[in-house]
Amino acid sequence: MELPVLDPREQRVLGSLLEKMVTVPATYPLTLNAVRTACNQTSSRDPVVDYSEPEVDETLRGLKKRDLVRFVWTSGSRTVKYAQALDQAIDLDEAERALVTVLLLRGAQAPGELRTRTERMYAFADRAAVESTLRAMAERQPPLVRELELRPREQDRRWVHLLGPLPIGETATVPTVDRDAALAHGAPARDEAVRRTYDVGPTRTRRSTATS
Repeated sequence: MELPVLDPREQRVLGSLLEKMVTVPATYPLTLNAVRTACNQTSSRDPVVDYSEPEVDETLRGLKKRDLVRFVWTSGSRTVKYAQALDQAIDLDEAERALVTVLLLRGAQAPGELRTRTERMYAFADRAAVESTLRAMAERQPPLVRELELRPREQDRRWVHLLGPLPIGETATVPTVDRDAALAHGAPARDEAVRRTYDVGPTRTRRSTATS
C-alpha cells in the first residue's frame, strides 16, 4: 500500500471531514459550505486558515479524483455533499483514525496532547495507549507517523503524520528500519514523490502552499 501525498489544503479538508464524521454525525456528509466552515474554524486548528469556497471546491474535486473523497447525493435533494474515504484508502481503525485526524488538523503533537484532543473521537485509556498506537502506526509498511527529535525546553517528543513532508525546521528521530525492507516497499520512491509535490528539498515546503 502506498500512502497518498497531501498538500496542506488537502490535509485540512480531509482532517475536517474525518473530525465531523465522528463529532457531528447528524449533519455528515457535509455540504460545500460546511466543509469550508470546518476548515476555517478558529478552534482546534493550527494554523488557522481562511479558504475561499472555490479553493475548497477545487480541493474536494481533486481528492475525489484520487478516491479520497466521495460525493453524496441525498434523497430528494440536488445538493451534493462530501464524505471522506481516507480511512478506507489507508486502512485505519477507530483509534488510528482519531490520531490521524488530530495530526492533520493541528500538526505535530505530543502523546499527552493527542490523548486530550482525540477524546471526542476515541477514548484512549491512558497516555501509554496513545503511545502504543503511535508506535504501531510507525511500524506499518510504509509508516504512517514518525516521532520527532526533542526541541529545546521540550519534555516530550512530538509525533507527525507522514501524509506530507515534515514541517519546516523539524527533525525526525532515526527509525530502526531494515533498509532492504524499506527499499522493497518503495520508501525512496515515496520520499522523492513528496519532494516533487512540494517542488523543493525534503525539509522545506513551497511558501505559496504553506501560506494558502
